[in-house]
Amino acid sequence: MKILEHRALRGPNYYSRYLTIFMRLDIEELEQRPSDQVSGITKRLQALMPGIYDHRCSVGEPGGFLQRVERGTYAGHMVEHVAIELQNLIGFSVGYGKTVDSYDTGIYNVCYRYRDEACGLAAGREAVEIVERLYNNQEVDLEPIIARLKKVRDAHMLGPSTAAIVEAARRRNIPYFRLTQDTSYIQLGQGHKQKRFQATVTEKTGIIGHAIADDKDWTKQILGDAGIPVPAGRICYSIEEALEAANDIGYPLAVKPLVGNHGRGVTTNINDEDELREAYQAATLRHDSVVVEQFIRGEDHRILVIDGKLIAAARRRPAHVTGDGESTLKELVDTENQDPRRGVGHENLLTRIEIDVQTERLIGQAGLSLDSIIPEGEVVFLKSTANLSTGGTATDLTDDVHPEVAYAAERISRLIGLDIIGIDLLAETLTRPLEEQSAGVVEVNAGPGFRMHISPTHGQGRDVGQHVVDMLFPEENEDARIPITAITGTNGKTTTTRLVSHLLRQAGRRVGMACTGTIEIDNHVVMRGDYSGPQAASIVLKEPGVENAVLEVARGGILRRGLGFDSCDVGILLNIASDHLGEGDIHTLDELARCKTVVVDAVSPEGTCVLNADDPRVLEQGTYWSRGKIVYFTLDPDFEPVRAHVADHGVAFTVADGMIVMRQGQVEAEVIHVNDVPITFEGHAPFNIQNALAAAAAGHALGLNIGDIRMGLQTFHPTPGQLPGRVNLVEADGVKCLIDYGHNVPALKALEPLVFSLGPKQRISVASAPGNRRDEDLEALGAQLARMHSQLFICETDPRGRPVGEAASLMKRGAENSGEDCRVEVVMEEHAAIERAVDAATEGDLLVLLVDDIDYAIERLKGRSFQDPPPQS
Repeated sequence: MKILEHRALRGPNYYSRYLTIFMRLDIEELEQRPSDQVSGITKRLQALMPGIYDHRCSVGEPGGFLQRVERGTYAGHMVEHVAIELQNLIGFSVGYGKTVDSYDTGIYNVCYRYRDEACGLAAGREAVEIVERLYNNQEVDLEPIIARLKKVRDAHMLGPSTAAIVEAARRRNIPYFRLTQDTSYIQLGQGHKQKRFQATVTEKTGIIGHAIADDKDWTKQILGDAGIPVPAGRICYSIEEALEAANDIGYPLAVKPLVGNHGRGVTTNINDEDELREAYQAATLRHDSVVVEQFIRGEDHRILVIDGKLIAAARRRPAHVTGDGESTLKELVDTENQDPRRGVGHENLLTRIEIDVQTERLIGQAGLSLDSIIPEGEVVFLKSTANLSTGGTATDLTDDVHPEVAYAAERISRLIGLDIIGIDLLAETLTRPLEEQSAGVVEVNAGPGFRMHISPTHGQGRDVGQHVVDMLFPEENEDARIPITAITGTNGKTTTTRLVSHLLRQAGRRVGMACTGTIEIDNHVVMRGDYSGPQAASIVLKEPGVENAVLEVARGGILRRGLGFDSCDVGILLNIASDHLGEGDIHTLDELARCKTVVVDAVSPEGTCVLNADDPRVLEQGTYWSRGKIVYFTLDPDFEPVRAHVADHGVAFTVADGMIVMRQGQVEAEVIHVNDVPITFEGHAPFNIQNALAAAAAGHALGLNIGDIRMGLQTFHPTPGQLPGRVNLVEADGVKCLIDYGHNVPALKALEPLVFSLGPKQRISVASAPGNRRDEDLEALGAQLARMHSQLFICETDPRGRPVGEAASLMKRGAENSGEDCRVEVVMEEHAAIERAVDAATEGDLLVLLVDDIDYAIERLKGRSFQDPPPQS
């Protein structure tokens, strides 16, 4: 088998509403060998992956997929299910998948859900190898495969603290973005409603508080001055200073780096000079400055305070083992590490215990070695600090905290100035006030780990992530989403996107807009290029100032990467016409319609789907797939399906007696006269009347009133400034020039009435088309251009996989075979073709420039006079 394409679809897509891995798989000779022709493959698969029995598949019951294998299915389908089960085996619960054949024999589109993108992709590659080995009756060693996948998982997965906050956000339907690859820098929410955090440091975390927490001496000074018990100590810059401090303070001591975390470089219960020297050296490996302080005997506690309130408390104990009277210390450690709750790093509830220098020092102090047999019931501590990351354990004590201890912890959070703070307290117990016992705050932590509170070794887990989310988004039921309007269709997407953005801006909204041409934030161009895909959506939704997102959505983006957002508030489906057929396994208009309807399928149940009732496929399939309320727009005010919709109190926008109107039930509200909408060219551009209706419907759905919509429509002009490259009409020296981006037959047919209304004399055009159209589409485009113009200059800007000149030749053939009286010439370079067209035009002619470089065309028109008209005979 051969993987031809393999990528993650990051949002609703052609195959699913979910995050989906897409694999285009050539099963080669296995096309001739369905699974029922491979002896014993069902039993071997189930023996290898017992959990695959739970896959219901289309049968709809446990064991359903195995029944399909037994009856006969293809290798691609098996790859799908193996990839799903591999993800389940490394801790990601997924179930959805589908495999569909393509138009090419032996090639299948395999799709399956993922939770983590890197793991989903890796699982697909491993699944292909596994299925090939099963077909070849070769052994499959699953253990190293799972190990490789776990390595990928651990390299990419969120840490337990970050994951707890993200999961809490999900429960409130708050979207999230991973802002940098493979890190815990996260954005919750969209646009101006967003909040950002990294691990457990949020954008509300004070930089001064963070600096104080990072400096143990500064922390002790502030807390000690406020009457909080802290151990006596001092900062030392040499071993001599450390020895002097030890003489002043007295043993036992604790030594730690001035700046550090996770217990790294910390040594406790130091009782003599030799131990002090060793501890000092370990601390200097972490920081040049070292704290030497009084060692307080007591239990190690961590108290978590979020937004000024105590949320959780735990007692931590360093990594330790308990003797059984028979096993050596090394054997006890090995046995403890076999606990399924222990893993590497943060993969499990507990971390494996590693024997290091600190461990050897502690057991040496106890007069033991790794070969010592530990008496039954005797506890041997293997680390001097109780961090979970070094194998420690935690017991939840949240419900046992004395009110005075809770008040002290909350007071500490205010004194230090942190929104999230972990307080390390040595105390005999949390059930009595600190002043009544031996106790002291040894450290505070900015960005404390949550693992010990989420999943303590003993006691009740606490949903601390929820408290962080509630702090960041205090309003009840706030989902931190901004209104998203997504616009798709074959033609008119960019115009409608820009028009909806204009309506919202005129109404005072701060808009982030992405379309073919630019990304604009609050009417400022921030990026130029084709931004009609999911990358652009991500850029807009991450912009902090954006109140409304308006996004053009092209079919290519849907197929390649999905939408890039999980849901939208308004989805506009303009039309479905022949263009790009033959690409991405989209060969028919019905398949194209299903691709386009992904946008309305992604509308939230409370949102609105704006549908063109004049397009039969939009009316049928758009209505079928729409999930929100439906608003129709139509040029035919008497169209029966729309009349019925309105009679049932649905909303529709249409044209009646030359006016754009909104209808609902018995109500008809006049919006604006068609002739007062500049982009309609006084009604000569019916396609732009439709675009105006769609934008008006979207504006209504987004809460604009009739006055807002009217003002927006009448102030939006088809100029290069407001609508670059879309039906721009300019004039120089008596020659009109229409600049547009029509690159398919439906677009040109829509433009045709306007062209004929503007060009009473000669109509001269420059046109091209990307080479990724079918031969018949390029020939049809040439024929349509010939029907509309008296002279045609064909150029070629993007061959897209074809030999240079082939697309232009096909267009020329179509034009010459059309039977129209049109002079046709191929001028390959676009600028040269524009020059030829400008030179050929005389006063009264119409230039129709269907070009990519709009700026060059306009400058060329401004920069040179046209030929004088020929003398009259």
